[in-house]
Amino acid sequence: MNLSAFEVLPRDLTPYRAGNTGIDYVHRFESGKPGPHVLINGITHGNEFCGMVAVCHLLDSGVRLKLGTLTLSLANVAAYESFDPQRPFDSRQITHNLNRIWSAAQLDGGEDSVELRRARAMRPAVAAADHILDIHSTNQDVVPFWVYPSFERNAAVANALPHPGVHLVMPLGLGSGTPLIQHGAHGRADGKGSALVVECGQHFKRSSAQLAIDVALDFLGHFKLIDREVPPRAQAPQRYELLRTHVVKQADFRFARPVIGFETFAKGELIATDGDDEIRAPIDDCTIFMPTRQPIVGREGVYLTQPMR
Repeated sequence: MNLSAFEVLPRDLTPYRAGNTGIDYVHRFESGKPGPHVLINGITHGNEFCGMVAVCHLLDSGVRLKLGTLTLSLANVAAYESFDPQRPFDSRQITHNLNRIWSAAQLDGGEDSVELRRARAMRPAVAAADHILDIHSTNQDVVPFWVYPSFERNAAVANALPHPGVHLVMPLGLGSGTPLIQHGAHGRADGKGSALVVECGQHFKRSSAQLAIDVALDFLGHFKLIDREVPPRAQAPQRYELLRTHVVKQADFRFARPVIGFETFAKGELIATDGDDEIRAPIDDCTIFMPTRQPIVGREGVYLTQPMR
């Protein structure tokens, strides 16, 4: 891709490496007053620049806390630094998807990779947070949306914020690994705090970066950490329930027709083929999220969802 196709490009993150937590690229701010501990995280995937923009904006602007504690983190810096505009989607990860390895089994296991080492280093910061906002973006230029486990504590926060207006709710998790927002207590029904992913739009668009900043500030305003009036939501959100995550099994995985996300399929309609397997819509109005742009065996191919009435 030509550089002119990118509205947002990486910046040098070296000045942010030395935080004050003993963990590279993790910064903590204390108000000195009681209140919740909020974590805002960016670049869980190396080419999702909007999270970098939002976290750097908060670091650069010297956000002043009214109460509580704020932790700001930049996650997969190694993947981020591998970005090549000629292959802009390759820097998503080095080895592992950093957003699928947050189970105790993987973090305490014997396997090793750049992402596992980073998750293990960040583990104390993630576990310490009461509320988590993990900022992401999408391959395709689709409407922004929330993603969260279907606990009322998560829905309450997403419903209280003005944007995005689409929610992807996970009743049983992703089904393809453990994301950061489901680490430890945040993945349990008896957990106390909220943990949400916000998908802000296409990776390299300026509008995605601006939305990431706005959502981060609204998130902090909602929990009263900063002096920010959060406007009410203009209309009820459009909610979808995750039915199934299909992980690619064969290199010849193909969609039945061109898709970018949010296409709907009738019950029984062919969505994709994966070798000899056919992925068909299990219900009417089956809506797909996050269709892969380049199938890779072992990675997600598509999420199948249904509208929540």
